[in-house]
This record gives sequence, structure tokens and C-alpha cells, in this order.
Amino acid sequence: MSTGKLSGAEHFDELKSHVQQLPSRRTEAVMAQPRGACTWKPHICEQLKLRDRLQRHGFEEIVHQYNRLLEKSELRAVLSERYQADKYEVARGHEATAAGSDALALQQEMADMRIRHQEELTELHKKRGELAQTVIELNNSIQQKDKEIQSNEAKMQEYQRQMADLEGDRRDLNNRLQDLERANQTLKDEYDALQITFSALEEKLRKTTEDNQELVSRWMAEKAQEANRLNAENEKDSRRRQAKLQKDLADAAKEPLPVDPDDDIEVLPEDSGKTGAEQPHGRALGRTPSKKSSQLPPGGLLDSISNIFGRRRGANSLSASPENSEAPSGACVEVRVPSTALHVFEAHDGEVNAVRFSPGSRVLATGGMDRRVKLWEVVSGRCEPKGALTGSNAGITSIEFDSAGSYLLAASNDFASRIWTLEDYRLRHTLTGHSGKVLSARFLLDNARIVSGSYDRTLKLWDLRSKVCMKTVFTGSSCNDIVCTEQCVMSGHFDKKVRFWDIRAESSVQELELQGRVTSLDLNHERTELLTCSRDDLLKIVDLRTNAVRQTLSADGFKCGADWTRVTFSPDGNFVAGGSADGALYIWNVLTGKVDRTLERNHNSAINAVSWSPSGVYVSSVEKGSKAILWSDM
Repeated sequence: MSTGKLSGAEHFDELKSHVQQLPSRRTEAVMAQPRGACTWKPHICEQLKLRDRLQRHGFEEIVHQYNRLLEKSELRAVLSERYQADKYEVARGHEATAAGSDALALQQEMADMRIRHQEELTELHKKRGELAQTVIELNNSIQQKDKEIQSNEAKMQEYQRQMADLEGDRRDLNNRLQDLERANQTLKDEYDALQITFSALEEKLRKTTEDNQELVSRWMAEKAQEANRLNAENEKDSRRRQAKLQKDLADAAKEPLPVDPDDDIEVLPEDSGKTGAEQPHGRALGRTPSKKSSQLPPGGLLDSISNIFGRRRGANSLSASPENSEAPSGACVEVRVPSTALHVFEAHDGEVNAVRFSPGSRVLATGGMDRRVKLWEVVSGRCEPKGALTGSNAGITSIEFDSAGSYLLAASNDFASRIWTLEDYRLRHTLTGHSGKVLSARFLLDNARIVSGSYDRTLKLWDLRSKVCMKTVFTGSSCNDIVCTEQCVMSGHFDKKVRFWDIRAESSVQELELQGRVTSLDLNHERTELLTCSRDDLLKIVDLRTNAVRQTLSADGFKCGADWTRVTFSPDGNFVAGGSADGALYIWNVLTGKVDRTLERNHNSAINAVSWSPSGVYVSSVEKGSKAILWSDM
């Protein structure tokens, strides 16, 4: 029996040594791999050694408990043999001595000892089962740890690949950073060089400006001296003419003149702008000569007066071009309602925004997005190119002639208004100060001041003599169009309101609210009615004596095409012309309030503006394309 127990202990010792040597064998197997198999071999060996130490520490307690169990088992076997020998001896003593109290006591003691040994054996078996379960759990834990190690090794390889990629990215970024630093240094050097050049140019500009100012001052002084000389010469010439006139009158008074009492002397007014405005063409002044006038020679006095005043007008006014010499038309006698497109022509390179006839109806001006104002001479129902006015830096938004037809005012999208002389097509004034697009600009009746309205929600009053802004008024909304009377400025705005301003004040006198954004304003010839156009596709006539809407004009198919669509009164105020988004031209009869006629199939895009000639003969319309059309009833 002792031999069997010892062989069991030896078997357990073998198992224990095998378990203890298992991590070492794994470590040896790992270390036995070729040296170049992997780069992380030293790290894995250290990890395996650490695991062997940790696992050996866990099994040491089990081995210690198992050794104690074996020791107790061996002790039990020794005690059992000794008890068995004592039993035999007791039995022999019992046989020798049939009775004895010592024998009974010894048996009782042996029975108690047997029970105690049986309990200890049971306890040892129980502990043995627990230790076996612990061994199984530890084996499972070892397998789980092996799986975790494999997973960690795979993650380590992935992390190493990522580290290699990141290292490559770091090198690339470092190279880019160095390139950027070199480029930055180069730019800094160039900036320093440019700064030095700019300083030199700025100093040169300052000197040039000073020289220019000095030259301008000298030029102005010379011009003043020249003007003084011309004035002195004109004064001398005027005195000579006066003296000659007095002499001619004296000589004429001395000569006898036979005159028939039934004859009349017909005196026609001079064909000038002033007389044309004061007297209608064809009006004659007839009178019966007095006794004193009967002494004058026929034709001599009238010819002398005509020649003298003709020369004075030539000396005191600009050398008039055909446009300057034309007489501004008053209210025309008869308005022709257009029915035919006389001339369709390409006006600009791109969209045409504005159109206007000169006061004499001989010249048509158009303005477009090509930054030009073009002049066309109206001859026999056709528009012949006459010239172009340049100098604007953006598209033209509105056009206006002065009352004499000598100057042209244009507003543009470059925040400025400009004035040209039509005699030589020269740019005379550039009025800047707005912070937004200038959408409209108009002459006041004295032609010495203008009013401009802008997208920046302000109106500005300009003095052309001093070339400065006299007044700025904040309107509260973008101004799309302006018209003027003697002391009142009317402005149409994006917020659907028409505002009336007193030129002498800075606040609006009255407001009139419409149903849509106001795109256009126009006055009739008597300046008693105001025509408005708005984005609700309605045209309204406002009586300025009551400041109330007198009439509303509309039409099926009429649609306002833009925020700057312009409509116009006829010169006699009996008709209204306006262009639609579909390219049709509508003519309304103001007396009936209905559409008189619709002219279609000529424009290919929305009509932006319409102008009726002061003579009443022609109507011109321009479109979002590049075309302009001259209309009449011929």
C-alpha cells in the first residue's frame, strides 16, 4: 500500500514538473526560432518570461497544498500500519488474558482514531477535488491569455504599420513646411522690395501732384488773363457797334422814306433758342408805320439791327453745333401715335438701359451696359450714328438733356454721375460721392444744379458752378427714379413709396404709397401730373395739385420687366407709352384710360425704357438685348 501511494506521489510530481516546465518550453521554442524571423523577438521573450513567472507563482500554492496532502496520506498509511500491528498485539493479548479493562480502553481509543482519520481523509479528498477544479480553471485562463497575446501581437503589427505610415506623412509635411518657409521668405523679400518701390513711387507721385497743381494754377491764371483780354476786346467791339449803330440810325433818320399807308412791315423773330421758346414758329408781328418811321430807308435799318445782334449772339455764346442751334420744342401741336417700326438697329454691345430725345427731337441718346452713351441723329425716319460719349466705368442707368440741348447728364453703376458737352463730346464733370449705384440723375430747371438718386438710399443735390455736393438727404430706401419741378423733387423708391421733397429742406414734404416697387416717374408738359410705374404691373397718374391718384392704367399681358423699367408721357400728356417684359410696346389713351394700341413682334426681350420725342413725331424703345427701335405712324 505504501508503494502504491508513493507511485501516485511520483506521478503527481511528474505532472507538476511538466506544468512548471510548459511555459519554459514555450519560451525555449520561441527563442529557438531563427534570429531574423521577426524584429520583435526580444520583446516577446521578455513577455513570455514574465508570464512564466506569473503562472509559476499561481501553481506554487497548488503544489504546496498537494505536497501537504501527500504528507498527510503517508502519515495516515504509517499510522494505519501501526494501528494494525497494535490490533494484532491487542488481539493476542486478549486471547492471552480473557478480560481486561485496558484492552477495552485501547479498542475505544483505536475506534476514535479511526473515525478521526476517516474525517481527515474525507477532507483531503474534498481539497483534492477543489485543487483539480482550480487546475482546470487555470488551464482555461492560460488558453484565454494565449488568445489575448495573439490578438495583441496582431494589433501591435497593425500599429507598427500605422506608425510607419505616419512617419512617412510626418516627413512629407516637414518637407512641405520647409518649402513654405522658403516661399514665405521669398515673398517677404519681394514685399520689402515692393514696399521700397512703392515709397519711391509715392514720393514721385507727391512731387508730380505738386507740379501738376502748380501747372494748373499757372494755367488758370493764364486763362483768367486771356478771359480778361477777350472781355476787353468784346467791350471795345461792343462800343464800336454801338457807335456805328447810332451813326446808322442818325443817317437813316435824315433820309426821306416814301411809304404806302396800306403796306405793313412784317418782322419775323430770330431763329434762336430764346425766341423759339418765347414765340411759336410762324407768328408775325404786323403794324402800320408811324410818321417818323416813314422816313427810314427800306430794309437798311432792319438789316443793320439784325446783323449787329447776330454778331453779338455769336460773340457771347458757345460755337453752337447743330444740336445747340436747334430750338427746344414747347408743347407740340399734334402727337402722332406710333404704329410702325421705322428703324430697328443695334444700339450697344449688350443690354440697353436708357433712351432720351434731345429737346429739339433731332438727336436720340441711348445708354447701355457697355459703359457708353451713344448719340444718333434722327433723319427721315432713321437713326444715323453721330458719336459716342465715353468716360464711365460701368453701365449707364439713366440719361437726361438740359433744356437747351447743350449738355447731357448720365448716371451709372460706378457710383457716379457725369456731364458731357454735346458740342465737342467732352466729359466736363464727374460727380462722385454716392456709396452705391446711381440709378437716376436729373437737371433742375435752372440747369445749374442736378439731383441724383442712388441705391445707397440717398439723394444728393449738386451745384455745377462749384462742382460740389450742396446737400445729402437720407431717404430710407433705394431710389429708382427722380423727376423735378422748380422747387420740388419727386423720387420713386424700392419700398413702394413716392416721396416729395422741398429742395430747401432736408425732409420729405409728403409720401404716396403704391402697391409695388416704383420703377419709373415722369411729368407731363405742364408739370401738373405725375406718371408712375411699379412692379405690380400698374401705371398710375397722380394729380400734383391734390397729390392723389387720378387714374390707373393696366393691360392684359403688360408686365413690368425690371426695377428700372421706364415709361413716358406723350408731349401733350394725352398718351402714355410703356414697354412690357414680353417685348411689346403698349400705348394708353389717358382720356379713356384704355390701351390705344399694342406694338408687338419687334423686340426679342423685355423693354427697359421708352422715350417720346418732344415734337410728338417719334417714339423710341430699348430692350435688355442690344436693340433699339424708332417708331412712328408713317
